[in-house]
Amino acid sequence: MVTMSEPNKAIVRAFYDLAFNDQRPAEAAAKFIGATYRQHNPGAADGPEPFVAFVTGFLKAFPKLRVTFKRMVAEGELVALHSHFVREPRDGGLAVMDIFRLEGGKLVEHWDVLQEVPPAAANPNTMF
Repeated sequence: MVTMSEPNKAIVRAFYDLAFNDQRPAEAAAKFIGATYRQHNPGAADGPEPFVAFVTGFLKAFPKLRVTFKRMVAEGELVALHSHFVREPRDGGLAVMDIFRLEGGKLVEHWDVLQEVPPAAANPNTMF
């Protein structure tokens, strides 16, 4: 039985790669965001246009940004993406967990949690 989990993971990966690594957030929004886009990050407004404005500003501040995908987990219409945002060379970066909800192959809802990667840890484990 084929589930929607694997295709949804591919959609989220393509969306994030296009928006952040290829630095084409308007194209990513047009291709992958649904007619409605509900945002749960209190610093971002609902809708595709605010997403484009937010990412464009972030990329302007950090033009050497690189996002590395560490793992993806999907269950039905929900996809969780754990990634490492490195804003510039020699930056420890951010550990980021995004959760997307998709409908009909389009992103319609988003949650995220971000944490700075510290220079040292209390244990030998990495954040990834």
